[in-house]
Amino acid sequence: MTPHVVILGAGFGGLELATRLSESLADHVRLTLIDSNDCFSFGFSKLDVLLGKRSQDEVRMPYASFASPGVEFRQEVITAIDPENRYVRTEAGSYQADILVVALGAQYDPAATPGFAEDGYEYYSLAGAERLCAALPTFQGGNIVISVLGEPYKCPPAPFEAAFLLEDYFATRGLGEQVSITVTGFMGAPVPVAKEVSEPILQHLTARGITFVGKRTVCQLNTADKVAQFAEGGGLPYDLFIGIPVHRAPKVVADSKLAPDGWIPVEKTNLATRFSGVYALGDVAAAFTAKAGTFAERAAQFVADNIIADLRGTPPPGPYDGAGDCFMEFGRGEVAKMHADFLSGPTPTGVLRGPSTEFVAEKAEFARTRQQRWFAAL
Repeated sequence: MTPHVVILGAGFGGLELATRLSESLADHVRLTLIDSNDCFSFGFSKLDVLLGKRSQDEVRMPYASFASPGVEFRQEVITAIDPENRYVRTEAGSYQADILVVALGAQYDPAATPGFAEDGYEYYSLAGAERLCAALPTFQGGNIVISVLGEPYKCPPAPFEAAFLLEDYFATRGLGEQVSITVTGFMGAPVPVAKEVSEPILQHLTARGITFVGKRTVCQLNTADKVAQFAEGGGLPYDLFIGIPVHRAPKVVADSKLAPDGWIPVEKTNLATRFSGVYALGDVAAAFTAKAGTFAERAAQFVADNIIADLRGTPPPGPYDGAGDCFMEFGRGEVAKMHADFLSGPTPTGVLRGPSTEFVAEKAEFARTRQQRWFAAL
């Protein structure tokens, strides 16, 4: 009988996993990729929507254009996951897997922070980025607070990217002296994977007049007085509040036995769960790296190689290294490139190169190659 690999979630991880398995096993396995959405977009494209450079439609890539040989894409809402039996139920049917991979990402919970839904903005969704974009032209000055509302959260550089881009935006409008920007969060330093990353970012923030307030988590917005209150005590007045919402595992994952502590625990070396034949990768996993697309893609490559070895009866590949590169916007026409390695050594390491104009083109090429690999029909 032909083995059936079922992949839940078509983000960075699911797309790369399906593509890699298709390249190696298209004639030997049945591949099913399931996602409730009809399109994919790069996380960093939301910054373009935020700044009005591109519309929502311009950054969407329809899954109808995903055409890897041997992969059947199904746009369906998943209603139940039984990891013990590798059984998945959707609103449209059911699937029995020989190998099941859960890559369903993280969902946002704005209601977890009282006052946020009523008086705050976010740009982690396309709709949120578009809403914030519409609010910027009428903002004439005051205190902007950008706050990470919980941990973990996706794309650790993103709050600081927004700060740099907004500083540039308002300076270009001639409002640099009228706008103050503060970034807050639970972390003690910006992108604290390594001081070689956090210290340069902090230096750039200071040079641009942006304040970082670490180890402070906004727990609610006092909308009457427009004060962002810290769980640790005290707060910050704001005229424009931008939050990175609390993240949760999708409800269907929480309702399964996969995530007893909120996220799916996995083996460090190969991202296998405690259930036979079941893997988890990307943002939904309680893995050992940052929650970011580049790490989900890298994890998918390792999971694919493990599945290929398992089905071919060959020795497994080396352990997952938890390494990845990502790009960070600094505004002013410059981008930096960050490399982080979470698992190869005794402690995580990282380095930040740039910012410079050189990496603008490299980031564009990164996006182009992924789009071509996953959506060749576009």
